[in-house]
Amino acid sequence: MLLDTASLYFRAYFGVPDSVRAPDGTPVNAVRGLMDFIARLVQDHRPDDLVACWDDDWRPQWRVDLIPSYKAHRVAEPRPQGPDVEETPDTLDPQVPVIREVLAAVGIARVGADGYEADDVIGTLTARAEGPVDIVTGDRDLFQLVDDARARRVLYPLKGVGTLQVTDEAWLRERYGVDGPGYVDLALLRGDPSDGLPGVPGIGEKTAAKLLDAYGDLDGIMTAVDDRTSKLTPSQRKRLDEARAYVAVAPRVVRVASDVPLPAFDPALPRTPRDPAALEELAKRWGLGGAVVRLLSALE
Repeated sequence: MLLDTASLYFRAYFGVPDSVRAPDGTPVNAVRGLMDFIARLVQDHRPDDLVACWDDDWRPQWRVDLIPSYKAHRVAEPRPQGPDVEETPDTLDPQVPVIREVLAAVGIARVGADGYEADDVIGTLTARAEGPVDIVTGDRDLFQLVDDARARRVLYPLKGVGTLQVTDEAWLRERYGVDGPGYVDLALLRGDPSDGLPGVPGIGEKTAAKLLDAYGDLDGIMTAVDDRTSKLTPSQRKRLDEARAYVAVAPRVVRVASDVPLPAFDPALPRTPRDPAALEELAKRWGLGGAVVRLLSALE
């Protein structure tokens, strides 16, 4: 089980009231919510391995170099050296280090890589895995990793993590008319304002799905642009032709990496906390006693 950790703690932050606070009054809604998410996932799915995948760089420069608008609207503070600072709620920022400390004390592997997003870590671990993989994320971009033959599916939270959309190839085909790899082509044609991806103007989701159904993949669509006998409408041909520069680089931006160099780590789901004393101190300092009990009960 691979967790898109930031996706989940953002969801916890907005889903758990900020009245959930530590004894000193500091909000800990994201921390406690994430701990309860993990406890529920472990309880319901009993994974052998669990990895909290991390954004060491939420906006990698290599993606920005290809599409400058990539996540540009979410930059709070540009930095010439190292990752830009992402715009996040003021009361969430202080909780992220606490989340790191809790994961370490429990013994849940937290894995990131310089210059890469959590999506890329997930893509790499999915490619390496020999057995089934469940990816837990609220980010549709990871639908591209769905692969029934290799038992790769995405568990997409609809309401917390108690109600999950199990995303497999049948669901993707019914909803979008594509398989996992085809979702990359669909996403880049459609665009995604939340990631600053412009898409091809005038080509929305339904049109993109129809084009992919007719021509197979992005290469087939662009071949049809040059084929005057193809059944593209004049406006579609014009829009795709004008978007060639974007179409040429977008796949490398949208497709998650599968060969990220990762540090050594132990993915095994812990049965008992790695550092009980540290966990007890964190529980006391941040008022996490109930969440710790629920998480340890699930692990045991």
